[in-house]
Formats: sequence, structure tokens, C-alpha cells
Amino acid sequence: MMDKIIPWNEWIDLIKPYYPSGKRGRPTRGIETMLRMYLMQNWFNLSDAAIEDTIYDSYAMRSFMHIDFYKEQVPDATTLLKFRHLLEEHHIGEQIFADVNARLEKAGLIMRGGTIVDATIINAPSSTKNQSGKRDPEMHQTKKGNQWYHGMKIHSGVDAGSGYVHTITATSANVHDIDEAHKLIREDDYVMYGDSGYSGMAKRPEVKENTHLSEVEYRTNVRPSSLKTSDSYKGINWDKQMEHRKSSVRCKVEHPFLIVKRQFGYSRVVYRGIAKNFHRFNILFASANLLMCARAGRIDAFCGV
Repeated sequence: MMDKIIPWNEWIDLIKPYYPSGKRGRPTRGIETMLRMYLMQNWFNLSDAAIEDTIYDSYAMRSFMHIDFYKEQVPDATTLLKFRHLLEEHHIGEQIFADVNARLEKAGLIMRGGTIVDATIINAPSSTKNQSGKRDPEMHQTKKGNQWYHGMKIHSGVDAGSGYVHTITATSANVHDIDEAHKLIREDDYVMYGDSGYSGMAKRPEVKENTHLSEVEYRTNVRPSSLKTSDSYKGINWDKQMEHRKSSVRCKVEHPFLIVKRQFGYSRVVYRGIAKNFHRFNILFASANLLMCARAGRIDAFCGV
């Protein structure tokens, strides 16, 4: 499905201006070959060396690579490492994510008007048993429930009508969800959905001082402890009914997180620093949007643009 839906020529054109010409030194491998290898590395959460070995072992991966093994071999781990650094240096991941959203928009698959916001914690190694003897200085601790986590956060804004991710930001884990929420709202949104962590959004100074954000309706869930109606009440509990309606819309934001953290397996950072991990999350959420589009049977509509 991914082979059919990805606009290969357009993504290759994004990379081509920065890719070595190969006139000096060792001949370069084709951009499409490296891009296919890099995408599979992200989808299966494999290291540079592991994806090289796995391609040799997997017929499906070899078919996806479009390599004639009678004439050439799989690019080695060092070549993939340099390719990834090139993409990170020129922010190609952000461009790919923007390209996917632009195509979804042009195909009429994004509804507009409303955004669902949420954040998820991505764990980072807390051990100091490394070469520097220190933790990653950009990762921090935060408490969720009764448990402490060390790592970073990904904040996402999801289209309320379709469930596609349109905006993401990355911060350390100790940044509160509500601090990034205003960055996830689009210019034409008139309603925002969020969990109880976003309560009081309308009172934030960055919202009050912005003409558009101050007019947005913030439909956030309230904390269960604030619902005063007793469970033994025999009539219709309208408070719980309204909270259930909000949650039925807000649940769409969890699906992309499920794909990224469970299907793609990226629930723990593999790079030091937020910038490198943010680049990877742009690729992962772009892939998640493509996967949801393909599963919905919209490949022809997406590719038609």
C-alpha cells in the first residue's frame, strides 16, 4: 500500500538539490533507493546495520527496494547514516510532512474547521552509562499519575473531521501540554477539542491577545472529580452525556499515536537531542497519515492530485 500511495518523484525532487552529484569520490546510490531504505528503517524501527541485514532476509523488503541483486547490493549502514544526516540537516522530514498534508488538502480529504489536540510522552534512556557519563541535556522528567517519566513530548493537532495529523511540535517532557496548544490550532479553526489537561485554555494570555484564538470555542473535558451528579442518580446524567460526546470526537487523536508507537514501534527515542527525534517524527506522522488514507481506500483520490 505504501509503495502505491507515496509520491516518489516529488519526494525525490525535494532531496535532489542537496544530494551529492557523485562526480568525486565514491559513486552515489540512487536517491529513490536510499529513500526506500530510510523509510523502511523508520517503519520497522531498525538501526542502520539491522535494516541492511533485514533487507537481505526479507523478500517483501527486497521487493520494496526495487534492487536487482544480480547487479548491485543493498546500501551499507554508513551510506544510510550519511543519507539520514543529509535529510536532518536540510529539514526534509518537515517538507515531506507538509507535502502529505498539502496533498490530503487538495484531494478534499481534510475537513477543516476543528482541531483535536493531545500530547504523548516518548521515553528516553535515563542511564548515565555512556561515553559522556551524562543524560541527554534536552530530555527532562515529568510526572504522570503516580509515575515519573524521562524523555520528550510530541504535541499533535489532528483534524477533527478526518483524523489526519496536520501539525506537530516537540518539547522536553516537563513542558505542559497547554503551553503548546496554541501552536496546533489552524487559522480557520473555530473549535478545539482536548482532554482535561487543557482546561482553562481560553484564559491563557497567548489566547486572549490573539484575535483568532480568542474566538475559538474550547471544548475540553472536565475532570471526573468535578462532576457532581451521583452515580446512583436514576435520571439522565447530562453532564456525563456531554463529556461522552466530547470524548467520542477527541478519541481520533489517539489513532496516529497508536500507529507511531505500536505499529512503527517508536515509543522510545533512539537519538540524542530533540531536533533529530523531531525530524523522525515528521516522517513517522507523514507515514501514519498515508497509512490511514490507504486503509480508508483513498489511494486513488490521494494519488489523483
